[in-house]
Amino acid sequence: MSSRSGPDSATEIVRWAAFSCVLVPVVLLWYGTSLAGAAGTALGLAAVTAVCRLLLRQSERGAARLLAEEGTPHRGRHQRTGTGAHRGGRSGGRGNTPVG
Repeated sequence: MSSRSGPDSATEIVRWAAFSCVLVPVVLLWYGTSLAGAAGTALGLAAVTAVCRLLLRQSERGAARLLAEEGTPHRGRHQRTGTGAHRGGRSGGRGNTPVG
C-alpha cells in the first residue's frame, strides 16, 4: 500500500476491494464451493465494499469541511471581539481604586 492520503488512496482501496469481490468467488469455485455459495459470498463482499466506500467518502467530506473551517475566522455569538466581549474582565468603577 502506498503512504498517500486523500481521494487517491481511498479510490485505490475501493479498487482493491472490488477486485477481491471478483477474485474470492472465483477461488471458491476453483476449490469446489457451490455456485450459490460463491455468489452469496460475492454479494456479501460487494455489500461490505459499498458500505465502506460510502463511509470513506463521508469521512473525506468531513475532513475537507474541517480544513475549510480552520482557514476561516470564527465570529460567532460567543467569539465576538471588541469592548465588553470578554467575560470575567474588569469593569470600570470600584474594582480599580487603590485601597489606602
